[in-house]
Amino acid sequence: MPKPDRRKPNVVFLVYDGIVLLDLVGPLHVFSRACADGTVELAYKTHIASVSGGPVQTNTIVQVDSVPLEELCDVSKGLEIDTLVIVGGDGANVAETNKKLVEHVATLSARAKRICSVCCGAFVLAAAGLLDGRRAVTHWEDCALLARRFPNVRVEVDPIYIKEGSIWTSAGITAGTDMALAVVREDLGPDPALHLARSLVTPMIRSAGQSQFSSDLARQTQDSAGEFSKLHIWLRENLAKRISVSSMAAKCSMSARNFSRRYAAKVGLTPASSLEKMRVDAARNLLLETDHSIKIVARECGFGDQERMRRAFHRHLRTSPSTYQSSFRES
Repeated sequence: MPKPDRRKPNVVFLVYDGIVLLDLVGPLHVFSRACADGTVELAYKTHIASVSGGPVQTNTIVQVDSVPLEELCDVSKGLEIDTLVIVGGDGANVAETNKKLVEHVATLSARAKRICSVCCGAFVLAAAGLLDGRRAVTHWEDCALLARRFPNVRVEVDPIYIKEGSIWTSAGITAGTDMALAVVREDLGPDPALHLARSLVTPMIRSAGQSQFSSDLARQTQDSAGEFSKLHIWLRENLAKRISVSSMAAKCSMSARNFSRRYAAKVGLTPASSLEKMRVDAARNLLLETDHSIKIVARECGFGDQERMRRAFHRHLRTSPSTYQSSFRES
């Protein structure tokens, strides 16, 4: 077992056979490279642990080495755990039924300042009773199963990660990296987190309220041939302007009637509905990432006024802009 470093917070990653490698290495990279603002000294000490220790098989040809969990549970070893991260993967289905592993998680969580899960790692936290009565998220494909298997957990499908007190849960793969960056921002401030985000070539540090579901990706999936890709780029760059179906059709060199028919067939939405979803997505980002008032956000995203934006939010998100902002915006 590595010699504990009492000067640095210890971050322990719990792994088991069948983890998704990216669920581990994304957050591991963040915690392994984070430095306090203005320093080059690493801010955290990282450890990888499993029930028995030794090599653990991932979902790739790569194995990862680990220390035995029992060593971490032994208080006499002197390791003070700051953050415990349960890694996700298909192996979580077996891990959540491993009594020894679940007991170790419960023991370690009582000593940790913060407990996190990536993707299906939430199933292990739920099996340990740590998510009872709490909001939690996992990969969208597994949210229904998590809710069915653990009815005391308040499962939410949309957020990329959720913080409930000292417990954080995140959605699939890249969301684990987003969560880790948010933890670093909470611990060290925004500048170290932004530096890490730039080194990872991520476009932004995504807030918890960002959705697992990318509307842009959905449009690209539907319109796989890219017939309307240039239109979508133009729309995103001109959301603040008044945009009609006729103006969209003109951009595509089509009649309004033919454009509306072809667009709906390819994208699965009417042009007006697709534009409104773009505006809602843009407004969500501005509400979470800027200090703009709701009035300004409504104007910059092309809604014209707050009431139109409020109605659009209720149609797509079943909530108001102000409630969305207060629910998800991070301090």
